[in-house]
Amino acid sequence: MRVAALISGGKDSSLALYRALKEGHKVEYLVTMIPKREDSWMFHYPNIHLTTFFAESVGIPLVRGETVGIKEAELEDLKRLLASLDVEGVVYGAVSSQYQKKSIDGICRGLNLKPIAPLWGENPLKLLEEIVRLDFEVVIVGVYAYGFDEGWLGRKIDQKTVEDLVELNRRYQVSLVGEGGEYESLVLDAPFFRKRIRILQAEKFWENHSGCLLVRKAELVDKRPRRRQKLTSYRDLDKRMLRP
Repeated sequence: MRVAALISGGKDSSLALYRALKEGHKVEYLVTMIPKREDSWMFHYPNIHLTTFFAESVGIPLVRGETVGIKEAELEDLKRLLASLDVEGVVYGAVSSQYQKKSIDGICRGLNLKPIAPLWGENPLKLLEEIVRLDFEVVIVGVYAYGFDEGWLGRKIDQKTVEDLVELNRRYQVSLVGEGGEYESLVLDAPFFRKRIRILQAEKFWENHSGCLLVRKAELVDKRPRRRQKLTSYRDLDKRMLRP
């Protein structure tokens, strides 16, 4: 099926794209919405400019649109952009957000497009485990919930990070995948990348109990083999989530 994939540069949309490619969908376009305000209901704000690097590294054309970031208006902005594309379906990375799924599915119905949500309803911990197992290189670029501190900014998602997220989930009910806006991520490399993104200059911003890592300068570089990370079985980690 000829599809467009909604991309933020983060881990969930990247994993959804990876699965869509594995399933044989022909991804004609990557689609990114650029919100004009930080508190967009639907779209990432920090480092959204790096989706140009993302698209170049993947080798799929990028289509960008701007949105004011107001709750209902931004859905209309996305609908207009998707209506301009010659595709049959839309891939997106929702895991458990009813608002996100209802919104995008509604847009697709109105445009007679098939919504494709490869991650929907899956165990968030298993998704993090899959990202580590597949050797995605992902860094956390924004934290917006109690329990996080400035040290999380720029941190790679590896086995230790997953374990610490499980602990934050147990103590503060933080979403493991950050789908409630608790944190945002940036994918620097993935199995389907032709080149990887290297951060050259970044700046941390921290205020009260939240902050972001803003990438000022980056480049694409040739990929080098990296040692795969070994992750503890998610069943073992799952026990920590049930611990009182």
